[in-house]
Amino acid sequence: MVLPPKVSETDFRAALGEFESAVGATWVYSSDEDVALYRDSYSINWGEPEERVASAAVAPAKVEEVQQIVRIANRYSIPLYPISTGRNLTYGGSAPTMRGSVVLDLKRMNRILDVDEKRAFALVEPGVSYFDLYRHIRDRNLKLMLDVPDPGWGSPMGNSLDHGAGYTVAAFRDHFAAHCGMEVVTPDGDVIRTGMGAVPSADSWQDFHYGAGPSVDGLFAQSNFGIVTKMGFWLMPMPEAFLSGTVTAPHHRDLDALIQEVSYLEDLGLTGMPQYGSPVAQGAGATMAGLMQNGWPSPEAVENFVTAQKRPAWSVQLYFYGPEETVRATWQAAKRRFGKAIAGATFRDGEFLTLPIPREKEPTQSDKPRLGIPALEVFNMVARNPLSANDPSDGHADLFVTIPRKASALGESSRVLFDAHREVGMPSRHSPFSTPFTYYSRCFWVGTTVPTWRDPAKNARSRELFARVMDRCAEHGWVSYRTNPAFQDLLISKYSFNNNSLLRFQEKLKDAIDPNGIISPGRYGIWPAGMRKNRA
Repeated sequence: MVLPPKVSETDFRAALGEFESAVGATWVYSSDEDVALYRDSYSINWGEPEERVASAAVAPAKVEEVQQIVRIANRYSIPLYPISTGRNLTYGGSAPTMRGSVVLDLKRMNRILDVDEKRAFALVEPGVSYFDLYRHIRDRNLKLMLDVPDPGWGSPMGNSLDHGAGYTVAAFRDHFAAHCGMEVVTPDGDVIRTGMGAVPSADSWQDFHYGAGPSVDGLFAQSNFGIVTKMGFWLMPMPEAFLSGTVTAPHHRDLDALIQEVSYLEDLGLTGMPQYGSPVAQGAGATMAGLMQNGWPSPEAVENFVTAQKRPAWSVQLYFYGPEETVRATWQAAKRRFGKAIAGATFRDGEFLTLPIPREKEPTQSDKPRLGIPALEVFNMVARNPLSANDPSDGHADLFVTIPRKASALGESSRVLFDAHREVGMPSRHSPFSTPFTYYSRCFWVGTTVPTWRDPAKNARSRELFARVMDRCAEHGWVSYRTNPAFQDLLISKYSFNNNSLLRFQEKLKDAIDPNGIISPGRYGIWPAGMRKNRA
């Protein structure tokens, strides 16, 4: 048994007994077998003293039970780690930030409280998954489209609170930006509702973000200031049609113009999440290895490589949503603009679909999320992340950093990532043809998947790589927007303006509203005062 820090076994057993009185003995998990289910199966500290493991778990069914649990935890100084579904693999899963915490598993709070087709919103509890909400909408033939992450087995609430993202147009794929109104149990067991939810008679809780006075919703994302028990989301009205198209650019130097034109369409809300690619790099294999064998190649060598391969340097797939007349006209306008900006640009018409797609014709391939359909097919692609074909890993930890949306930043960050891997003797897939992730419309993400193991020696190498990449990127002002709990203190140390004034402000809030440090101590570097002093 792993006990919470500074809690005796006697007090811990007494607290578990009170949890059982609050929710029923069936819903308190303390056996080794049950608690093992809350381990991070991708842990980069697997089997080591630093591994984040729970002491127990408790699963309430309603907000009143959450309040009781929080009050019991305060009496016994038991740290709680709330999860919605706990399926955020590569970012810690359901394992707590601090070893020995009791996981507050909100899976039983799984009601879809409201879906309004005409006003295009949903109100859900934390245990509702994207699959649950999708089936609810589909079975009632509501003309609404979800924006889903990949994989889609998690919850809208959990994904939003960890700043997750999806695939459709910018207004909806930034999931926290698309939320509207939340209910929160505070660290002293009180309940608040944000925005118009604070007005008892208001019928506009999911219509207007702000209400009056300071907006506090953002305090509960990636934080430990409260436990969110209800959350509203704006949903996309079901478009009449979906259309895709691909643009290619012949030269490596065309990337800047390509990005500018894509950004123009994105910023006007005319296209969904663009997907950049590099035809010249696809299947290049040994030829690409030859280009990279002596380190980062010169611009001349890169352009010569493109010429020799006789394939375009870049491509971008665009996705359009709306009435048929609109999506077809937008694609035509896009082709006109790209053709003018990039000499030698080519175009390929993609798929056209009338929406909604009948249930029996739902696609089975990996493009489901772009159509608002939750899926698990992504696991076919990322289930194994080998250092070599003969040495497959057991999992991986994601490390993505935010960079400006421009070609120079993409090229420089790819070089930095390539060099960081070489510094620690690990293989790198980064090259002058690396492409960005575009989940957020106003920036790019670049990064790597760091392999994790059940082998401490191999995990030590992976931790070295993770820290090296984070350090090298931070030197250029590129930092992650979220990370595995094992690296949250390191990440937050990079947000160091004015002697870490942002963290110091967050610590003041923590000390004021959660003096006992009950809710998720250490999450994103925010430790309660007692633990903070010990870590200094």
